[in-house]
Amino acid sequence: MAKCSVCGKGVVFGQSVSHSNRKTNRTWKPNIRKVKAVVDGTPKTVAVCSRCLRSGKVTRA
Repeated sequence: MAKCSVCGKGVVFGQSVSHSNRKTNRTWKPNIRKVKAVVDGTPKTVAVCSRCLRSGKVTRA
């Protein structure tokens, strides 16, 4: 499941539009990393997006 456990960022749906204006469905997936983080005082493996890692919202174990 492509979802951040901190901020809840997930998959977004939209359309690819070609030069001739034909439209096909597509998805944008968040940059999810599995990291060991401290959750409630114990280290756990959680799925976190790279923005939450970079901004320091997660304390790594």
